Amino acid sequence: MDGHLEETLAVSQASPEVGQSRSGDWMHHVLALLDAAIGHLHPEQPARGAILEASSLLQRQVDPPPVERAAAGGKERLLVWQARKVLDYIDRHITSRVPVADLCALVERSEAHFSRSFKGTFGYSPHAFVVRRRVELAAKHMLQTDMSLSDIALGCGFADQAHMCKQFRVVTGQTPAAWRRAKMAQDADMAALPVQVPQSSCSCSCSCRYPSLASRLCRV
Repeated sequence: MDGHLEETLAVSQASPEVGQSRSGDWMHHVLALLDAAIGHLHPEQPARGAILEASSLLQRQVDPPPVERAAAGGKERLLVWQARKVLDYIDRHITSRVPVADLCALVERSEAHFSRSFKGTFGYSPHAFVVRRRVELAAKHMLQTDMSLSDIALGCGFADQAHMCKQFRVVTGQTPAAWRRAKMAQDADMAALPVQVPQSSCSCSCSCRYPSLASRLCRV
């Protein structure tokens, strides 16, 4: 028998988990390719359903559904791949409606089972979590753009500015306008602070724009 083949068989027999690890790697790669293909297909295309089914079947081989509850506190939790898939879907659809039924379909769980697992994983109900993600996105727009609050509200999936104001206050304790003013004033105060340039402890006659760096270099 060929020496290389004998070595391969010996490794496989001694450590079966090596082969399983490699198999898992390529299956995860195939799943990533299938998910990418699904994302490029229109929901009404027949091929999309077939690819979804293939992805689901392969996923069950990679990560079989657990029958036991999570050890921590006895709470049901989503599997890692399920949590990642749900979170990616929420972020991609954050500007539109995110029905719980759509999230359940992603991981093939009933609404009651999914809601318990979701809260056990993220600490919030699906609806409350989506609202918080929208508030986070709105806060980011408020700090990084000059968009009006009404435009930010619509761009983050809120029904209107009043809806955003209500949810923003629930999460942060402030209205969006007050929060934005406070953050901008804080940034302005930080920018106005004088910059203290540390004096160099270098004893040589070098001239350096960065005293601390010069000090380190001269001690070499």
